Amino acid sequence: MAGSATAPARAYAQRQHIDNDLARCQASAGPAILVEVSGFEAARGVVRVQSYPATRNAWLEKGAWINRIETAVKPVNGKMRFCVPLPSAGRYGIAVRHDLNGNGKTDLGRDGGGFSNNPKLSIFNLGKPSADKAAVPVGSAPVSIAISLQYM
Repeated sequence: MAGSATAPARAYAQRQHIDNDLARCQASAGPAILVEVSGFEAARGVVRVQSYPATRNAWLEKGAWINRIETAVKPVNGKMRFCVPLPSAGRYGIAVRHDLNGNGKTDLGRDGGGFSNNPKLSIFNLGKPSADKAAVPVGSAPVSIAISLQYM
């Protein structure tokens, strides 16, 4: 629908810090994205996983995220899994940041990141792919995606 692409980000945002509860990604749990993150450069620091509406007005906008999971990096076989519940069916994007030193800041050239659908990051897009490139359609049941971290 044309109206949903221009709806204000605040209309969607819940802005909740949540625990990583994989049970929320069971088939009957409702809309969610099960995210498998790989490519950790080191098993230290903090990883943050955030969901956004995949609209031009909300995607990667400050304060427009829906749910955020933040936890210590503890990969098993180089991977970590996260369940991100969502408020309803729709198009969403996932952003992941690996804060290597855990200082809560983005250290360009050191920290890693990635997005749903694994779009290529470059200096030309400043590490911010479009909402359309990161959009994941989510129905009434959880979907699974894989994100490979990239380091600049």
